[in-house]
Amino acid sequence: MSARMEDAGDRVIVWNGNAARRGALTPELYDAIARAVDLAQQRRIRAIILTSEGPFFCAGGDLNVLIERRTLSEAERRDKIEDLHDLIRAIRAGPVPVIAAVKGGAAGAGASLALACDFIVAETAVKFTAAYVKAGLVPDAGLTASLARLLPRPLAMEMCLLAKPVTSDRLLALGAVNAVGPEDQVIPMAQSIADALTQGPRDALGVIRSMVAAAYEQTEAAQLDAERDAMAHAAGGDEAAEGIAAFLEKRPPRFRA
Repeated sequence: MSARMEDAGDRVIVWNGNAARRGALTPELYDAIARAVDLAQQRRIRAIILTSEGPFFCAGGDLNVLIERRTLSEAERRDKIEDLHDLIRAIRAGPVPVIAAVKGGAAGAGASLALACDFIVAETAVKFTAAYVKAGLVPDAGLTASLARLLPRPLAMEMCLLAKPVTSDRLLALGAVNAVGPEDQVIPMAQSIADALTQGPRDALGVIRSMVAAAYEQTEAAQLDAERDAMAHAAGGDEAAEGIAAFLEKRPPRFRA
């Protein structure tokens, strides 16, 4: 099995298999992630975790598949890439935060997939690589957008133009990764973040996630308007009523699933 989705109660876990090809992208992985995002529409789901069953998170596109696609027209190749981009859009636009738990490393579109998530935890000293240029290719799956948001321009150029890998430890120092640790702690670190999210106000978390993402794209004036409208709506809701009451009563809030 090259990928599977696990319904874990208050969270969904997507396991990337395909270990023989270092977790390279497969239609089954696309389907598992899409089903996870669909399932997350249910209010009991508070987080999605993306990780791997094999020793490597994701090696990106399978070059053998790309060789086969040379026989397609450019329009047909564009459609194939759009399928991948729809997956990235679904992750970014989904209703709950997504956590990447990176073991072994992430390369190409696998790095794009990890960087599209809201939280990233990774094995110590593993490499994130954008080696498209070595194959005469260019980045896809939103990689350049993610690198521009997360890294200084010179480092993004090193990764894309010189194919220099960047370790998880360096990304942690730059604030682009949330935590690193031994391989056997990667999943527990992701679960710990999911645990914290499950205790929070689901609607407010979803709105905050969308607002932070939008802040990279729009003007400060537009962002102020968005914050005004979101705050006016949130202040009249049940989550705010419970959160404010809990604060004033000096007790933990009890947000409904």
